[in-house]
Amino acid sequence: MDTGSAPPPGLARQWSTDQVAAPGRLDYWVGAICEAFLEMDCSSRQPQAFEGRLTSVPVGPLSFNQVEATTQDVYRTRSGIARSASHPFYLITHRQTAWHVRQGGHGVGLRAGDAVLVDSAHLYELHFPESVEVMSIQLPRAWVGQWLARVDDPTPRVARRDQGWGRALSGLSLQFAHEPLLAAGYPAPLLCDQLGAMLAAALEPEVPTRTSASQDLVHRARQLLQGQLDQPGLTAQRVADQLGVSVRTLHRAFARESTGFALHLRQLRLERAARLLEQGRLAHVSVSELGRRCGFADPSHFVREFQRHFRTTPARWRRDRLSR
Repeated sequence: MDTGSAPPPGLARQWSTDQVAAPGRLDYWVGAICEAFLEMDCSSRQPQAFEGRLTSVPVGPLSFNQVEATTQDVYRTRSGIARSASHPFYLITHRQTAWHVRQGGHGVGLRAGDAVLVDSAHLYELHFPESVEVMSIQLPRAWVGQWLARVDDPTPRVARRDQGWGRALSGLSLQFAHEPLLAAGYPAPLLCDQLGAMLAAALEPEVPTRTSASQDLVHRARQLLQGQLDQPGLTAQRVADQLGVSVRTLHRAFARESTGFALHLRQLRLERAARLLEQGRLAHVSVSELGRRCGFADPSHFVREFQRHFRTTPARWRRDRLSR
């Protein structure tokens, strides 16, 4: 029942109650969330004035779903579970207001920015007393099993916005809550690895001990990365294979150094790009080409990442340094 607008294939699907008369909007919305997510029931205290918009962006095995709607209560029921062919997890973060989730007999109050992982294989309730402005990331069950030791946990698992790795997980989720199409601009393997590593670090944190073995692994990984920064398909799995360790071991080692694999790779690439832009002998080489030599296949993505990190564009960085 995807009767919303039709962006380019593979980028996004969209649903909106704007095209439906007021009396039928809530019914339309129930159908939309069932199609975009899975079988659920939904009610609202404002059914006659209901409005809702949903944008779903697929990235590899994941789906980034921006939901903006009127106050509502969502229920995962036994009949819905029985009718569902799969039972993914959802990582949900609200941009603006407090809300409440209940699953496995446990109720949890959440603030704006807190992230919670819920399991669609079990009954749950999502209560939004005010407006809904969330990012709900759909995570396949098999994918979650690659990152978390505890998978079959029927209770909500919360990453607080101001505690440990919950800060980073919250920040990433809120970034896509504001602009869901940004997710399609990242290489899928890198984004999935980064999210998985943050999820594991936030929900199943280890005692932060730095061992000589983990430090040595990070050192060897850095050396390997330095030699392959020009390759856009560089993933944690690929590096782990070359180092002869599991991808979980690699991510844990970087977490002990208070960073993440994808974050560190991004920093190495941007630092190399900055150094190349400062070299006069490369002044005739275009900015996009220098970005490509550092692993940024998409020129616009390179400019965005460079500006986010250095607070200026690559072109201005080059101009300022070469004029000295």
